[in-house]
Amino acid sequence: QVQLVESGGGLVQAGGSLRLSCVASGRTSRRYAMGWFRQPPGKEREFVSDISWSGFSTRYADSVKGRFTISRDNAKKTIYLQMNSLKPEDTAVYYCAAAFNGPLSTVNVVDYWGQGTQVTVSS
Repeated sequence: QVQLVESGGGLVQAGGSLRLSCVASGRTSRRYAMGWFRQPPGKEREFVSDISWSGFSTRYADSVKGRFTISRDNAKKTIYLQMNSLKPEDTAVYYCAAAFNGPLSTVNVVDYWGQGTQVTVSS
């Protein structure tokens, strides 16, 4: 089992920034892709970004390209999501995810989820 714990969510004004972190623990000896999904109020969970085990490959949803940056530090078993130029439509619960058979294209390939962290962007 792998446990994922997110942090860094909160309330921010439009145009502001937040950085989310996700720390993995447990049976982390296997290589796995990691990433972020989000679930806006009343909507389905959607892909935001993912990063390969090596960190060389990253992908972003069109809605966040140019504003969000994903990174990982395998020594710390941690991934980050730097979110800049936040918009009210970025308001959602953000979930960290891990998959042994990446990339994290859909929720169906995710092996482990974090508990989620709320991000609220006010206008």
